[in-house]
Amino acid sequence: MNKMRSDTERTVRTILEAAERVLSRNPAASMEQVAEAAGVARTTVHRRFASREALVDAMTAWATRRFAEAVESAYTTTAPPLVTLHQVTANVLRVKIDWGYAMSRTASATPEVARVHAEVRDRCDEMFRRARDAGLLRADADLGWARRVYYALIHEAATEQDGEQDADILATRLVDTLLHGFGKR
Repeated sequence: MNKMRSDTERTVRTILEAAERVLSRNPAASMEQVAEAAGVARTTVHRRFASREALVDAMTAWATRRFAEAVESAYTTTAPPLVTLHQVTANVLRVKIDWGYAMSRTASATPEVARVHAEVRDRCDEMFRRARDAGLLRADADLGWARRVYYALIHEAATEQDGEQDADILATRLVDTLLHGFGKR
């Protein structure tokens, strides 16, 4: 039973990863094209996902869980806030680059996806409070605005990499932009 379950989970993950690749290139791609890219029969995809919408919802949920894991695995209150900010940013960028199509679908998300995003938002707010308390952000900084700008920078870095795919390099650029902007220092 355990082997069958792990085989099923592996098949589902293979289908989700193939769907991300295929739909990133062609958002109108069919379930058959996804099955072909996954190396499985079309019936296998349909057995796991009742419809294309169910497949996209599953991709979104999968990517959202990876997103939350990326934040949680990097967030710490023991490291300096700048280190935490950089590591969280790099981890999130990896997920958003690898799962760009699925992560772009969160606006039409399920309640579970919305809950996970709310938890990540709360963690981000905490990270920004620590950054402000450590003097990385001005004492009068509007932290809600800072978070929204940070999210926008992450989105831009993940979707418009200008050939740069290294999440650590992108994170360094993003954090520097967030903290220093383009004005004279």
